[in-house]
Amino acid sequence: MSSQTNVEMIQILSISLIIIIIAIFALIGFFLYLQFKDKKQKKDQTTTIKSSKESNSVGAQNKQSIFNFMEFDNVEDNMILQKNGNRFLMVIGCQGVNYDLMSAVEKNSVEEGFVQFLNTLRHPIQIYIQTRSINLESSLQGYRKKVKEIEEKYQKMQMRYQQMVNSDDFSDEQLSKAYFELTKQSNLYEYGTSLIQDTERMSLNKNILNKNFYIIVPYYSSEAGSDKLDKEEIKSIAFSELYTRCQSIISSLFACGVRGKILRTNELIELLYMAYNRDEAETFGLDKAIKAGFNELYSTAPDVYEKKMKELDKIIEKRAMEKAKEKVNEAKSEIQKQVEEKENNLDQLVDEVARMILEENESYIGTDVKDLAIEKLEETKEGGKANGKKTRGRKKSTRI
Repeated sequence: MSSQTNVEMIQILSISLIIIIIAIFALIGFFLYLQFKDKKQKKDQTTTIKSSKESNSVGAQNKQSIFNFMEFDNVEDNMILQKNGNRFLMVIGCQGVNYDLMSAVEKNSVEEGFVQFLNTLRHPIQIYIQTRSINLESSLQGYRKKVKEIEEKYQKMQMRYQQMVNSDDFSDEQLSKAYFELTKQSNLYEYGTSLIQDTERMSLNKNILNKNFYIIVPYYSSEAGSDKLDKEEIKSIAFSELYTRCQSIISSLFACGVRGKILRTNELIELLYMAYNRDEAETFGLDKAIKAGFNELYSTAPDVYEKKMKELDKIIEKRAMEKAKEKVNEAKSEIQKQVEEKENNLDQLVDEVARMILEENESYIGTDVKDLAIEKLEETKEGGKANGKKTRGRKKSTRI
C-alpha cells in the first residue's frame, strides 16, 4: 500500500515540475517579445524623424523658390509687401471714361484735368492695365438660386389655386384674383428661365473682354528717415503715407471724371492671382481656388457624413413634394367620386331627408298627418320608379 502511494506522489511531482518548466519558458518568450517590440518602436521613431527633417528641408526649398518667383512677400493691411519689408505698394482701382464719345469741350476738360493731375505728382507711380474675360459664373449661380425659389413658390401657388377651384368656399372674385397672382408668378418664372439661358449662351463667348485700370503707388522704408524703427513701425508709417498719397491721387483724378478707390487686401490678392494665372483664371477663378482649399496647409473639406446628410435632406424634400402632389390628386378623385355618387342618388337622398324631417316634427304636425305624408312620399317614389322604367323602355324601342 505504501509503495503505491509513493508512485502516485512521484507522478504528481513530475507533472508539477513539467508545468513549472513550461511556465518559465513562456515568461522568457514574453520578455524577449517585449524587448524586440521596444527596439522596433525606437527604430521606427528614428526613421520618422529623419523623413520629417528631409521633407521639411525640401518644403523649405520649394517655399523659398516660390517666393522668389512671386516677387512679393505678403499682402496685408491693403498693401503689397516686397523686398523683405523694404518696399510697400498700395493700388488704386480706376473707373475709365469713354473719351471717344465725348464732345470737344468735354475732351478738353478731361485733358486739362489730366495735366493738373500730372503736375500735382510728387512721387513716382505706375499705371497698370489688366485685361480680363468677363466671368458670368457668379451671376448665373445667383440667377439659378432666385429662379429655384420662384419655381417653388409657383408650385405652391398652383396647388393652392387648384384647391380653391375644387372647393365651393370661394367666390368668383377671389378665384379671379388668385388666378391673376398665379399668372404673374408663372410669367416671372418664365422670364427668369429665359434670363438664365441667355446668360449661359453669353458666357460661352470668351471674346467678351473687360479692361481694368490701376495706379500703383510705392513707398520705401528708407523714406522713413530712421534706422532705429522696427518692421511694425515702418509698416504703420508706410500705410499712413501711402493712404495720404492715394487719397491725393483720387482727388486729382476726379477732375478728369475718373473715379478711383483703394483696393482692399482681398482685391489685391485677386489682382495678383489674375496676373500670375492669366490663362487658368478664365476657367478657375480665385473664388474657386479658395473654396478648393489651395490657401490651406491641410484639407478643410466638409465631413462626408455632413455632405451625405445634406443630400438626404434634399431627397426627402423632393420626395415629400411628389408624395404631397400624389395624395392631393388622390383626394381630388375621391371627392369627385363622392360627388358623382351623390348626384346619382339625389332623389333617394331627398326622400330620406324628407322622411327624417316628418318624423322629427311628428309632435307638431300630428301622427295622422305624418303617416299620410309618408304614404304620399312612398307613392311619389314608386311613381317615379315606374316612370323611369317606362322611359327606359321607350328608349330601347326607339333604338330598335
